[in-house]
Amino acid sequence: MNLEQAKKIVKDILPEKRYRHTLGVIETALALAREHGVSEEDAGLAAALHDMAKFHDKEEMKDVIKSHSLNPELLKFHHELWHAPVGAIFAKEKLGIVNEDILNAIKYHTTGRTGMSKLEKVIYIADYIEPGRTFSGVENVRAVAYNDLNEGMKTALKQSMLFLINKNQPVFPDTLASYNEYTQ
Repeated sequence: MNLEQAKKIVKDILPEKRYRHTLGVIETALALAREHGVSEEDAGLAAALHDMAKFHDKEEMKDVIKSHSLNPELLKFHHELWHAPVGAIFAKEKLGIVNEDILNAIKYHTTGRTGMSKLEKVIYIADYIEPGRTFSGVENVRAVAYNDLNEGMKTALKQSMLFLINKNQPVFPDTLASYNEYTQ
């Protein structure tokens, strides 16, 4: 599957606003990939497919999490996290994606994890800083991510956790572990 095929697939399943976001993630992922020596083909494909399950039925996502023995901790957290690991399953089973790095980039784009590959970092950051994002602090991440992926990850993870903490929401364990990895 190539980038154009992936874009067509997600255009047919995502609302227009989310598709525009996806195009921004693709643009940003390609730029970050060029800057950091990551395969642009892999970055483009992972970026195109990263939200493919975003609007999938919650109960069906819950069933996929259980039936595929994904981390059961996910079910204790907001369903907004579920689309990433479910999307990786769909990319593999429905689209035939077998590249584990692409699948992991999709799977962990909402939470991060320890030991992320450069591609995983590119997709996590691209989703966070794509041009349509205008929240407070996004410029801080944009300022560092092109120079240093690890610093970009640390800044994005910190801001994500502070957002959750300020809303009295729990932080997923993988997110905290990922942040800790960048501070040591």
